[in-house]
Amino acid sequence: MSNKFNTAARRKSVAVAIGNVVVGGDAPIAVQSMTNTDTADIDATVEQVAALAHVGSELVRITVDRDESAKAVPHIRDALDKQGIDVPLVGDFHYIGHKLLVDNPAAAEALAKYRINPGNVGFREKKDGQFSSMIETALQYDRPVRIGVNWGSLDQELVAAMMDENAALESPLDVSEVTREALVRSALDSAERALELGMSADKIVLSCKVSGVQDLIAVYDDLAGRCDYALHLGLTEAGMGSKGIVASSTAMGILLQGGIGDTIRISLTPEPGGERTREVVVAQELLQTMGLRAFTPMVTACPGCGRTTSTVFQELASAIQDHVRASMPVWREQYPGAENLNLAVMGCIVNGPGESKHADIGISLPGTGEEPSAPVFIDGKKEVTLRGPNIAEEFTKIVDDYVASRYKPDYKSKKGEATAKTPSAAAQ
Repeated sequence: MSNKFNTAARRKSVAVAIGNVVVGGDAPIAVQSMTNTDTADIDATVEQVAALAHVGSELVRITVDRDESAKAVPHIRDALDKQGIDVPLVGDFHYIGHKLLVDNPAAAEALAKYRINPGNVGFREKKDGQFSSMIETALQYDRPVRIGVNWGSLDQELVAAMMDENAALESPLDVSEVTREALVRSALDSAERALELGMSADKIVLSCKVSGVQDLIAVYDDLAGRCDYALHLGLTEAGMGSKGIVASSTAMGILLQGGIGDTIRISLTPEPGGERTREVVVAQELLQTMGLRAFTPMVTACPGCGRTTSTVFQELASAIQDHVRASMPVWREQYPGAENLNLAVMGCIVNGPGESKHADIGISLPGTGEEPSAPVFIDGKKEVTLRGPNIAEEFTKIVDDYVASRYKPDYKSKKGEATAKTPSAAAQ
């Protein structure tokens, strides 16, 4: 049956290979992140890149802002390779990227992609020469580039010229409209210049980042209609905590629903003492809740009400969510398809049994005044009732056993190539 909310077909873009990851074309929408360590601190940067990769970041951008950080890049790459972490590293360059790449060929080779900001790659007569130098280095090492425009560092010469053109019109456009057009034009003009220098479209990713939700939607809708380059989505300076999550998810959710976007980053300001990996988890959850990708089993849990004065269901939902996320690196290798598992942890008899039946595995915990028992439903059927103080441990074991059974690889191939078993119709 058709659903008017089904995600629209993906906009067809040119596929770009970034190390071992492909973005654009028919490839899944990729999740990327960025470190906030001093890149010159090799140990700290390796540790954070490894953490980001462990939770599922498929591309990691690192700042390359001075000679010391550029010299550290190949050592960071070597250290990650020794740990078996092959996540591509993207160099984030501003102002002196042309010089850093030329002076540090080992860094240029170790990076999988270069991010170029046309707003600060060079000014006045130096701009084209320095932009061209970065493109020529990318061509030399066969590396793709992201031409990333940001309205906080937009080319002021371009803006001034466009504002003058606008002022001369009989009906001038609003300043915000001119600014959005400047963003798009900066990206497209820079991409055109890269093509003139010999770069092919399958080596170019574009982005036009702003910090306003409506502005981001308008800019990318325009950009997507005027090119077929792969597009990176991100709401820049999104903010901290729930504000940053809501703003980023709203803007990117609308664009993704319209088929726009090939790779995304959630640019969260970390909470004091918070984990940088949070931005990766939020990006994954955005894609998964929209039905665009699957990264880890989803846990449905009720919000609680006056019927659920006990916190048992909250604690179990949190424990199960943490358990499946922690288990995914192993499950991804041993049990392909486990990321599609749906779990339900419910708090009372009102919706508990029904939601549990809809999930692959569900548990309905007793609400206030209910019998102290917790029926567990597997593939829509009640299988067991748990009681006593060890419900969490017993339910976790049920989940683990289910994953090991349902997603056990089928080793029919003589070469040992594993394929996940097809879920039963009842479990879908």
